[in-house]
Amino acid sequence: MNRRRFLALGGTAAIGVVTYSTVTLSRARADEATTLTPVEAHAAANRGDILLVDVRRPDEWEDTGVGAGAAPIDLRDDDFIEAVRAAQRDSTQPVALICARGVRSARTTQRLVAAGFTSIIDVPEGMLGSRAGPGWLARDLPIVTYHR
Repeated sequence: MNRRRFLALGGTAAIGVVTYSTVTLSRARADEATTLTPVEAHAAANRGDILLVDVRRPDEWEDTGVGAGAAPIDLRDDDFIEAVRAAQRDSTQPVALICARGVRSARTTQRLVAAGFTSIIDVPEGMLGSRAGPGWLARDLPIVTYHR
């Protein structure tokens, strides 16, 4: 089953389920990242269950703000991997990635897997929305103003 069909079915055909506190994370296939909606990601980040990383550029953070509870770490930075590791509570804390519309966060998942991260979550709606859903801003979730 491909990811689009899995999401369209609401994830009811999940193969495995992983639970972090009160958030249930479902896997479509073993080779795909776990996904969360912005609402779930925000709640999990606020509880400390996950490290939520906004991988967009600083100009994007300035335009929209950064989701409350997210760490702004530009994926283009040379020390991106080290910055994510430094932001984790410990090496077992799951890392959730959010970008504008879910493309960069999905690609960055593979980069983190290659770097040895074992628990990675994608927020495919992103800040601005995508086919996966309306996104952080349209869901009226809190943001933090960002200034360089």
